Amino acid sequence: MDSLRSKKSKISADLPEASQTSNGLDATVYSLNGKKSGTVSLPEYIFGLNWNADLVKQVADSLLSSKRKNVAHTKDRSDVRGGGKKPWRQKGTGRARHGSIRSPIWVGGGVTGGPRNEKNFERKVSKKMRTKALYTILSRKLKDGEVLFIDSIVLNEPKTMEAVKALESLSSIKGFEKLFLKKNNAAAIALSGKYKETERAFNNLGNVEIFEARNLNPLSLLEYKYLVIENPLKALAVLPGATKLNHE
Repeated sequence: MDSLRSKKSKISADLPEASQTSNGLDATVYSLNGKKSGTVSLPEYIFGLNWNADLVKQVADSLLSSKRKNVAHTKDRSDVRGGGKKPWRQKGTGRARHGSIRSPIWVGGGVTGGPRNEKNFERKVSKKMRTKALYTILSRKLKDGEVLFIDSIVLNEPKTMEAVKALESLSSIKGFEKLFLKKNNAAAIALSGKYKETERAFNNLGNVEIFEARNLNPLSLLEYKYLVIENPLKALAVLPGATKLNHE
């Protein structure tokens, strides 16, 4: 029992600071150079939800299915060219009777039951379900120590090297050491507004995705290990459904 407790305390010590207060959740905010710059109070309706695997899977499957590009297409016997003439007479040849050389049993004929590009794979879920799934994943990521809050991410120049230096500095924060070393799907960066130069600097990095916080979606949270939120007070205010759910 003592070994289990010590193991749990060791794990909790490795996670970034996030504490429960009477007003909600408090988290540490860092500067771009990896130093602490303050704290932020997080709303519980976003970061205090219990995990709901069924909801998350339903929303994720819907989004993935809706993104599917229906390219595969086969021709049935009505689409294949030719076959208007009966290949041979009905009787007297000793061969099986046929009415068209474009029958599915002929080589070069139509395909029976093949994929068609007019099929619609779009699956709809309500906005409330999608927003609830987004907040559920955010809550889980915060509990797992995978959400990093920074005060600003304005770079000196819109260059990839500046973005690399920024990730390297952020990886010095306890609990986010793999932010710079992880080669694939390292982090999703949510900006509080439109920063074209910052987006240009990070766009060449294949292991991160950068976008405005208002465009945050469940698939990005599930795909990338870490979530970096810039200017959290402003960014959280523009999350999908934030204002509406806050007043419910």
